Order: sequence, then C-alpha cells, then structure tokens
Amino acid sequence: MSELSFEQMLEESLKTIHNGEVVEGTVIDVKDDEIVLNIGYKADGIIPKNEYTNDASVNLHDAVKVGDTMEAKVMKVNDGDGQVSLTYKRLVAEKGNKRLEEAFENHEVLKAAVTQVLSGGLSVVVDEARVFIPASLVSDTFEKNLEKFANQEIEFVITEFNPRRRRIIGDRKQILVARKEELQKALFERIHVGDVLEGVIKNITDFGAFVDLGGADGLLHISEMSWGRVDNPRKIFSVGEKLKVLLKDINGSKIALSLKFEDENPWLTAAQKYAVGTIVKGRVARMTDFGAFVELEPGVDALLHVSQISHAHVDKPADVLKVGQEIEAKVVDFNEEDRKISLSMKALETAPAKEAAPAAAEEPAAEEAPVQEAPAEEAPAEGPAAAEEAVQEAAEEPAAAQEPQEAAQEPAAEEEPKEAAEEPAAE
Repeated sequence: MSELSFEQMLEESLKTIHNGEVVEGTVIDVKDDEIVLNIGYKADGIIPKNEYTNDASVNLHDAVKVGDTMEAKVMKVNDGDGQVSLTYKRLVAEKGNKRLEEAFENHEVLKAAVTQVLSGGLSVVVDEARVFIPASLVSDTFEKNLEKFANQEIEFVITEFNPRRRRIIGDRKQILVARKEELQKALFERIHVGDVLEGVIKNITDFGAFVDLGGADGLLHISEMSWGRVDNPRKIFSVGEKLKVLLKDINGSKIALSLKFEDENPWLTAAQKYAVGTIVKGRVARMTDFGAFVELEPGVDALLHVSQISHAHVDKPADVLKVGQEIEAKVVDFNEEDRKISLSMKALETAPAKEAAPAAAEEPAAEEAPVQEAPAEEAPAEGPAAAEEAVQEAAEEPAAAQEPQEAAQEPAAEEEPKEAAEEPAAE
C-alpha cells in the first residue's frame, strides 16, 4: 500500500459538503459586512450580512462573537473565491415556516414585532419568516393610521399558509373580536340601569361621544352631556379622556349613557332661586319671532316674550336683543311641573305717563273757526241795516251750502246773525 501524501490525508480528513446542506461551524471572525465560520471544510464558510438578517440596522459585532457556534445552510460550495457561501436567515426562515405551519394547524396565537408598515397592511417576522397582516385584519375598527403599530409587538393568528407562493397571512382582528365578545358578556352580566361606570372616550362625533366601558361602547348623546346646552362635543371632550358616566338605558347591545346626574339637577333648587317677583340675570341663548329664550344657569331656560321686552312696541326680539347678550329681568311666572319660567324686562321699566285727552277733541276749534268767520267776513260792520241784510242773505243760501253747518251741529253760526239783527232794538 502506497503511502498517501499529506495533502491527500488532509482532504480525506475533511468532510464533504453539498449545496442546500445544513452545516455547523464556529465563528472565527466578524467583520462589518460578513461572518466567517470554520465549518470543518477545506474552505471557510462566509455569511454576508444580508444573508444573516433582513434588518439592515443590525450590527454584526453585537449579534455574534468569535467562538460562537451556529448553524447555516450552504448556498454555494465555491463562491468563486474558493470559499463556501452560507446563509443563516434562510435556514432560520425555514424553521420559522415550520413553526408557522404548526401555528396555522393549531390555531395558535402568535406574538411578533411589526417590522414594516406598508400601504396595505403590516409586516411581521417570526423566526425570519415574514407574515403579512392586511389593513382590514389589523383591528376590529377602521385604522386610518397604521404607523402607530410600527415596532410594536402585536398578537395574531395565521389564517392562510402557502410558503411556496410566499403567502402567509396573519389576522389580528379575530383575536380582538373574540376578546371583546368575552368582555362584553362579562360586562352585561354585571351592569344595570342607574349604575355609575368609568369609561374612556373612544370617538367623538357631532351628535355625541362613544365611551369604552371595558367590553362594550356606550353612546353619550350630545343632549345628555350636560344639564346645559352643548353646541359642539369636541370643544369640551377629547379622545382618551376618562369619564364617570351614568348608565341611562340598555337596549339589546346598545348602551345609552348620561352625565346628567339627578343630584346635580338645577331644577331641584329652581323654585327658591326663581320665585315670582325675583329679579334675575341671564344670557340670551336663542331667539324666535315670539320671544327670546334666556339661560339663567346651565339647564334652566326662561322665556322672555316679545311683549315683555319693553313698554315701547317691539316687532321681534332680534330688533333689540342679540344672542349672547346678558340681560336683567323679573320673573313673572314659574311653573315647576312643566319646568317653564316667564320673564319680563318691561316690569323693571318705569311705565310712561298716560297722555290726557285734548279738549279740542270735543270742541275742535279748527272746525268752528271757519263756520263762525264765514258770515263775519260777509257782514260789514256798518250798522243794523247791514246786519239785517246779512241775515237775509244767509236765509236765502241753497241747502247744499248749509249742510256743513248742520253736520257740524254748531248753532253758533246761526245765532251770530240773530244777535246782529237785534242790535237796532237795543238802540
């Protein structure tokens, strides 16, 4: 038997490797862009950084140390430089796929960090195996901003597993829905109408706010936000704010909430504060053609009728008042049963003095003057003869000319000529 050369014996002592084979090696060097392994072969194995991880931010010097033992998969026995090209991430991904397949079959809940936010959903990585979660399956409610999930750990289940087509789909929504159903069931078992509950404002709309009660959402309608008037819920509440709310009603799965606690009802003391005759101050809240509604305090409005605004005539309240204006008025009526209060500003004004009826109304001098002066102008003041002549002319006037005198029913015009006719007798 011939003696073998040293090189032949060395080659025989080294193992043979093939593409796709999994090998184990020891780290003998770590560079910025690659890891060098002694895999017991005549050439060292090289793992480029992009074959170690998909995360470009990873520092290889922190990830592995010289002397560490690790497995890798052979991509090429000779990479062209006489070295073995290895991959670590693909080996891990294969193991990850196996892990995902088991989770898919067992409906197991997985947890992983979101590595990428895409336009259509989220990408998570489980043992270097990528899972895509569509936006529609991220939450049980519409999520407008998926960026808030970046780098967060989330739970999900695998609903579709097809590694050949690189299609592994995750679902977070069904986990949230299932848990919410459990919480909702527990919530409805312990709550009753009239309970005071703690909740967090989840969403605000023009008509109210939705409050998360820990298992179910309740609606706090705008009309139940205060004993007073609320024009815009967004001006007084904010998303994430904690509230103590009154459970007003339960209708199936719908919960109606309120912040109008009965012990804070302003009408409990209204009878004392707004008794008839009391002078009050308030703010004009709104107006109609027939009057203005005045807010005396949140939850207590009173009507100021247009006829009670002033002694002077007012066509409509908007002519003399404006919304937001503070006024002072007197309570003239209080109806506690119907919760109605009537006010009067006129009652605080001094009534104007009544105008005396003019005497001329009974004896209009303006009408008498022409009737009396007409004969006087025709009768010259020359003596009894002239006066007698004037009387004669007056007696001969046509009936139409005498009608105004009869209608006035003032005999003064007829008596004056008679007096003139008697003057000769007096002489």
